[in-house]
Amino acid sequence: MTNSDKQTDISTLSFEEALKQLETIVRELEQGNVPLERSIEIYERGATLRQHCDKLLKSAEAKVEKIQLGQDGQPSGTVALDPES
Repeated sequence: MTNSDKQTDISTLSFEEALKQLETIVRELEQGNVPLERSIEIYERGATLRQHCDKLLKSAEAKVEKIQLGQDGQPSGTVALDPES
């Protein structure tokens, strides 16, 4: 993670940008050669990035709609996607 990544406000990141940073953090932590203070710092940023990604996914999910088909097979409208079904 570069210095500019540390300075970037997470709330301005796209899902893809946040996920890329999160993957970088995971790789760094898995290598096991990061000093303790740095590990804590990037772990905290990773937790915030994960929350941001989760929020963006939920927002996208809320926008997805199912297309309803009429008896003739033609689209007759839309309804909100029910993630539980």
